[in-house]
Amino acid sequence: MTQPPTARSTQLGILAMLGAAVTFGLQDGLSRLLAEAYNVLSVVTIRYWFFALFVLAFSASRPGGIRVVAHTHRPILQIFRSILLITQICTAAYGFTVIGLVSWQVIFASYPLMIAALSVPFLGERVGWRRWLAIIAGFAGVVLALDPGGEIFGVSILLPLFGAAQFALYCILTRIAGRVDSAETSFFWTAIVGVVAITLIVPAAWNPPVGSDWWWMLLLCLAGVGGHFLLIKAFEIAEAGVLQPFAYFGIATSAAVGYFGFGDTVTPAMLTGGGIIIAAGLFTLWRERVVARRTADKG
Repeated sequence: MTQPPTARSTQLGILAMLGAAVTFGLQDGLSRLLAEAYNVLSVVTIRYWFFALFVLAFSASRPGGIRVVAHTHRPILQIFRSILLITQICTAAYGFTVIGLVSWQVIFASYPLMIAALSVPFLGERVGWRRWLAIIAGFAGVVLALDPGGEIFGVSILLPLFGAAQFALYCILTRIAGRVDSAETSFFWTAIVGVVAITLIVPAAWNPPVGSDWWWMLLLCLAGVGGHFLLIKAFEIAEAGVLQPFAYFGIATSAAVGYFGFGDTVTPAMLTGGGIIIAAGLFTLWRERVVARRTADKG
């Protein structure tokens, strides 16, 4: 029987989540560095090969091995959500090079608000008026961050909004899959379907790193594996509702890398809008946790 998390395990879970978030933020910086010099598909493919090897090794170590972990009740859903994630990662890697990490992350931070809104039609969940106000306020922050009258506004600035929508839908589909499949099963399908899909496409645009850039590629792969390992550990020892708000540290890390490492532009509208988006997202996550606790108490 699974034991409820203790105060110490919750603290360790938060530390692991922070480690994962920061690692993923650094991974974004490495993705941009390589995607600016090489084809995005090549960079994502090599990263996914490494990721798939990690997932195969992880799955083999679980009770029952790969055969048990790979068993799914919703194969079509697992395939679709996995392809959706790989396309979102390509959108992100390309977006980093076009608009920079800061602009991307400020607007991408709206994805929890999209998840809350999509949970109504897709999951049949009830979203109260407080969360709807937070969602509306968050999207007002998105409009402000986009700064339609500003110098950096253009069609490309809409890329992070598209990427956030892709990721939000992926999260919704993952929740649906979670009703019948374990998290380990979804993790397995995410890696294997993703690596097969990207490997089939990449020959048309193969442009691998050369020389010392392979060290950056290796660091990117290690960051991806390390981040996922910390993420798995975090969710093993602490509640998801407690951990989710700390994912924003990854967004902050990525934006900081963009500003200090690549000299990305930061505008007052971007900072103000980003602050509104993050505040609305944190409030939405908090209200979701409160409602979940009330429902559990009534049950």
